[in-house]
Amino acid sequence: MSNPSSNRGFTLIEMIVVIALIAVIAAVVAPNLLGKASEANRKSALVQLEKIANAIELYRLETGRYPEDLVDLVEQPQGVERWKGPYVRKKSQLQDPWGNELVLKMPGEHGAFDVISYGGDGRAGGEGDAADITNWD
Repeated sequence: MSNPSSNRGFTLIEMIVVIALIAVIAAVVAPNLLGKASEANRKSALVQLEKIANAIELYRLETGRYPEDLVDLVEQPQGVERWKGPYVRKKSQLQDPWGNELVLKMPGEHGAFDVISYGGDGRAGGEGDAADITNWD
């Protein structure tokens, strides 16, 4: 004969307490993790813009002029004889961490050229995760 008290499962109250604890932990941890991902994307974009700006300067030193388009850093444009690239390995490096194309403004408003990531929303302006990231900041 089996003892009925040894086959006892969880009560409804025990289940509610466990679910409430999981919900509280998720509510505390999730915002912290989401904030870190956003900050990591912004820092990654800053490093990427610096790398692209350095590649543009190297392009200018070797060819005697600035590229007309960021793709010129990956593929040799016609009529540019002293091109010794690629200055950037892949076209995917010409996108920001959110998958948006980086923007090259030539001539720039803040120097010889401006390289811009429009942030998470892919549009000029914005705040927080959607704020613009530039090579002159």
